[in-house]
Amino acid sequence: MQIKQDNKAEEKVPLFPKWSWWYWLVIGFLGLQILLFYFFTKHFA
Repeated sequence: MQIKQDNKAEEKVPLFPKWSWWYWLVIGFLGLQILLFYFFTKHFA
């Protein structure tokens, strides 16, 4: 009896061609949020 292997390693990433693009998008989004919250608190301090 043979067990079929899942080809998860060969699956493509949705929307972007590489996972590293997702990492940079998340890092950039978090950096943008940090800047926005910094300026928001400075404005209302």
